[in-house]
Amino acid sequence: MIRLSKKLLFALEAVLDIAYNAGTEPVRSKEITRRQGIPQRYLEQVMQRLVRAGVLKGVRGPRGGYLLARERRRIALSEIARVVNDMETNRNRLDDWPASDFGHRVVRPLWHELEKDFMGRLEGISIEDLCQRARENGIESEAGRRLDYSI
Repeated sequence: MIRLSKKLLFALEAVLDIAYNAGTEPVRSKEITRRQGIPQRYLEQVMQRLVRAGVLKGVRGPRGGYLLARERRRIALSEIARVVNDMETNRNRLDDWPASDFGHRVVRPLWHELEKDFMGRLEGISIEDLCQRARENGIESEAGRRLDYSI
């Protein structure tokens, strides 16, 4: 079951930060931590999972960090939610809990419908959509400051 957790919020903020601030250079996790206030221990876990899932690309080396693996408009929030959901080991599967007839026949099916609707909404929202919202809200991108115009 998808749930709104700290890890999910941090993952969304981190991917958005990379999309918004990367430019042509990879974004280091230290920069994301500084800008977003995401604890390093959460960040590295989720970043590696997002790399394995094909959402991010990891770049090694002294100038390494993270880049989007695909265009911003091709990364849906539902992808990120699935990655985080799969990594949350302490989640309890709703279907494993004991329940009455109401629970099995009414409440749980309703909950599964709501989850499907929620994931459908997230499927329709891309990282590009969030970048547009950030621009509309006057959030400045650090990518422009790193541009080098020397020849």
